[in-house]
Amino acid sequence: MAKAGLLGMGRYVPEKVVTNKDFEAFLETSDEWIRSRTGIEERRFAEDVETSEMAFQSALKALESAQVEAEDIDLILVATVTPDMPFPSVSSMIQHRLGAKKAAAMDISAACAGFIYGIATAQQFIETEAYTNVLVIGVEKLTKVTDINDRNTAVLFGDGAGACVVGPVSEDRGILAFDLGSDGSGGMHINQKNEFIEMNGREVFKFAVRQMGDASIRALTKAGLTKEDVDFLVPHQANIRIMEASRERLELPKEKMSVTVNKYGNTSSASIPMAMVEEIEAGKIKDGDLLVLVGFGAGLVWGSVALRWGR
Repeated sequence: MAKAGLLGMGRYVPEKVVTNKDFEAFLETSDEWIRSRTGIEERRFAEDVETSEMAFQSALKALESAQVEAEDIDLILVATVTPDMPFPSVSSMIQHRLGAKKAAAMDISAACAGFIYGIATAQQFIETEAYTNVLVIGVEKLTKVTDINDRNTAVLFGDGAGACVVGPVSEDRGILAFDLGSDGSGGMHINQKNEFIEMNGREVFKFAVRQMGDASIRALTKAGLTKEDVDFLVPHQANIRIMEASRERLELPKEKMSVTVNKYGNTSSASIPMAMVEEIEAGKIKDGDLLVLVGFGAGLVWGSVALRWGR
């Protein structure tokens, strides 16, 4: 049986930077208030760039990194809750633009845990040998569903995309275990019933602090590993206090956790792959490292993956 792992990654970061100071001009908030409660200092707004364009650009970089041609992609999975339109899917748009003529395509709606759901789904196709190469993209244009005048949500979200190619790797590398779950009873704590995101921050915070740590431990246990084996943690970049709770649960030093929320805010399904690319480029994620990726989001859903980085 084939072993599935991440062959290469890429990301797209919009050009426009929006700082906390920018929000002070029209909202009753402050840079100090935002930083102390969320860890966010700035975020990126895509403006005229659509979700599919961000996804496409990240996909090109992932294919280059993985040294895989578009025509060799068997399946495209796009995790997003902010598609260009209800249909056609973003994944189908990407399939056409890449010229991935033999690829099937579908979108996944699992909010901020979407990328985790995507790579766990891709693993099944690779390890059953149904497919050889699966392109997984996490992409969001959250600014189009965020009320810029709502001080509780406007400062939290940003736009971006991250992608990876999942394919066969050597036996001592790749995806070791995952943990996925949902508690729909909390679904209304973060939702988009109308035009914009609505959120009960207190309840989402409590859920996330509990589930991020629990899900990380469950994935490690399924892999036959313990928190002492972890080399690096890449949590969903939503709130530094939630992220710190996850790090403390794994008893990791600060330098072993990815922190990019300060620069990009909460980019939902894009946050984990965007952070991974940054840490790989900075040399913080190295060949053979045991990584834990963990996210939570609207649903309420969660997902975690334990993987050995490298090919």
